[in-house]
Amino acid sequence: MSIFVSEPGRPVGTRLPEAFRGRRVGDVTELTESHPISTSHSDATDAEFQQAAQSGRHRALEEYGEAAAGEPKEQRPYLPVSRICSPTLYSLAASATVSDALTTMDEHGVQHIVITADNNVAGLVDRRWFLAWLHKQQVSGLNQSLVHIELPAFLTTSPETDAHQLARLLLAHQLNAALVIDSSGQPAGIVTSTDYLRLYASAGRHEGIV
Repeated sequence: MSIFVSEPGRPVGTRLPEAFRGRRVGDVTELTESHPISTSHSDATDAEFQQAAQSGRHRALEEYGEAAAGEPKEQRPYLPVSRICSPTLYSLAASATVSDALTTMDEHGVQHIVITADNNVAGLVDRRWFLAWLHKQQVSGLNQSLVHIELPAFLTTSPETDAHQLARLLLAHQLNAALVIDSSGQPAGIVTSTDYLRLYASAGRHEGIV
C-alpha cells in the first residue's frame, strides 16, 4: 500500500518511482540447465513477482476487511483507492505543446492529463498548473514544447492503497490528484479531490434520508 512522490522535472524517460517500474524476468525454461545462481544478484521470475504483488493485496484485505464490514465507505478503517478512482485517463506525448495539452483537456472535459515520454509515464499535470505557468511567462508559452518544461511533482499510488492515507498525503503535498499504477507499472486510473467530494457528498445524502 505504497504512495510515492516524484519531484519536479522535465518529462524525459520515466519519472515513476523504482517500485513501479518493470522488473527483469529470468529464464525459467523447464528441463534445461540454467545459468549458475549468483548469490549477489537474482532476477525475479514472473511467478515470484506476481505472487509478491498479490500477497500484499490479500494481506491488506485480510487485515482490514472484517473491521470495515457494515460501515459507510468514508468511515471504514480501510478503503482501497481502487474503489473511488476513475479508470478514465487521457495522455499526451512530451513532444506536444502546452496548447495541445489545454486543448485535449477541453475536448474531454478533464482537469488532469498524463504526460508520456517513449510510452513511459513522465508526469501528471492539471489545468491550474498550466494556467499558472502561462501567467508567469513574459511571452506567450502556448507553443512551448512540454519536453522543455520542468513539470510539477506528482503522486503515484497502488490500487490497494488506503484512500484515507492518500488523502492526507495529497493535503500535505498540496496536490489535488494522484496517479494509480497497477502491478505491471502501467497507469490504471486517477484519484482526484472530486472523487473524495463525491464520496462524502453521497454519504451525507444517505444520512439525510435516514
